[in-house]
Amino acid sequence: MNKVMLIGNVGADPDVRYVDSDVAVASVRLATTERGYTMPNGTVVPDRTDWHNLVLWRGLAKVVEQYVHKGDKLYVEGKLHTRSYDDKQGIKRYVTEVYVDNMEMLTSKSSSANAHPAGENLHESNKPSSAAENAESGEVPF
Repeated sequence: MNKVMLIGNVGADPDVRYVDSDVAVASVRLATTERGYTMPNGTVVPDRTDWHNLVLWRGLAKVVEQYVHKGDKLYVEGKLHTRSYDDKQGIKRYVTEVYVDNMEMLTSKSSSANAHPAGENLHESNKPSSAAENAESGEVPF
């Protein structure tokens, strides 16, 4: 089973583009933090922050474009996809992304201007179009 569930903070305003005929695709960076702690022997384990690349298609991308901003807290569910590409020097690079199919905005309405109601559950049931399939093969519009 390929399932990812994350709660984190948006690191920058989403990058939304349109491909094909009015098909939106959004790219979002999400930071998740595992809180540090002190072990019984006194060893301090610091906080650990990981960054995740989220990809949202169609309706979810349009919601993200309108309502999600840097600093907002999101809950997302999706699947991991890894793709490769050759950089400008010809070196093969790998990128792991979370293709989001369910999202819940956790930032309160008063915390975010023009915010969508916090806690509203949004779900994308459509399968990716040919543009999305191209994205999976490494031809991403970003």
